[in-house]
Amino acid sequence: MKLKYLTISILVLISSCTQSINDVVHSFSGQTMGTTYSVKFTSQSPINIVQIENDINTLLERVNQQMSTYIPNSELSLFNKSKSKDWFQVSDDLAYVIDAAQRISQFSQGKFDITIGPIVNLWGFGPNNKPQKVPSNKDINKLRRFVGYRNIDVRLNPPSIKKNHPDVYCDLSAIAKGFGVDQISEYLSSKNLNNHLVEIGGEVKASGTKFNTNWKVGISVPSLSGTIQEVIAIQGQSMATSGDYWNYFEEDGIRYSHTINPASGKPITHKLASVTIVTESCMEADAMATAIDVMGPETGLEFAKKNELKAYFIVKGEKEFEIFFTPQFEYLISKGN
Repeated sequence: MKLKYLTISILVLISSCTQSINDVVHSFSGQTMGTTYSVKFTSQSPINIVQIENDINTLLERVNQQMSTYIPNSELSLFNKSKSKDWFQVSDDLAYVIDAAQRISQFSQGKFDITIGPIVNLWGFGPNNKPQKVPSNKDINKLRRFVGYRNIDVRLNPPSIKKNHPDVYCDLSAIAKGFGVDQISEYLSSKNLNNHLVEIGGEVKASGTKFNTNWKVGISVPSLSGTIQEVIAIQGQSMATSGDYWNYFEEDGIRYSHTINPASGKPITHKLASVTIVTESCMEADAMATAIDVMGPETGLEFAKKNELKAYFIVKGEKEFEIFFTPQFEYLISKGN
């Protein structure tokens, strides 16, 4: 696969329970979007696992061809290269994802913004792999003129997107993985494989159960150790996490995160190490985790509580991490224990 997305894989899949005499667990994994994916499902009937794996790989290739900024002739890349401000015809899927991104941008008051791509690239976190160096305020401000989610329009029928500035550039790296997870889940359900767990780069969706017990997933400590911080149990829900502890660079002793604040055009500098969001849609969880990551621990927690989101925060303390979560998330923790 040529596609590469910025990703932080902090999900640990937890195996539990004794297998039913009639059920068989099937699983396979692969690479996509610059990271890995895994699929697990149970079935009592004989399954053509090779066909299912091939179908899912084909599905992921389609998503990549629609939404990658790393594939030169993807739908999104062709839109980004165009200087036209006319309606640009796209697939139903791409219009759907951009429409969702715009709604989340408005909901988060611009903290989530798919037009941030040019500034992400300027900082060296995009597909161009530029040298990792701190850009000047002058260079940042040049790009900020056409960064802002209000600089694009989208319509679903006919599926089209439109620039309000010829240099607008969109990056779906903070929402496409979640969409891919949702698509795989829908495919498995269409095959009556309703008990499954799908994961792409740490974004996950659980459907049904594993041996009559909710699927269990682990949120790991924001470090390279892989230590599990929390175990939760989910069914019919998705989970996504955003954090900066893998994708960053340092210059003159200062650490620069890959997460860019659209308001400033600069990396976030607060002490929120990671935030995990649980919603029904993995696409929405993916985007909301990014939005709250930009907000930071205090504003993000207040926003999550106000909107009754299932949110889990790991914050850098003086000597160790501090944990905060919304009342809606507490139930998931108790179910995981």
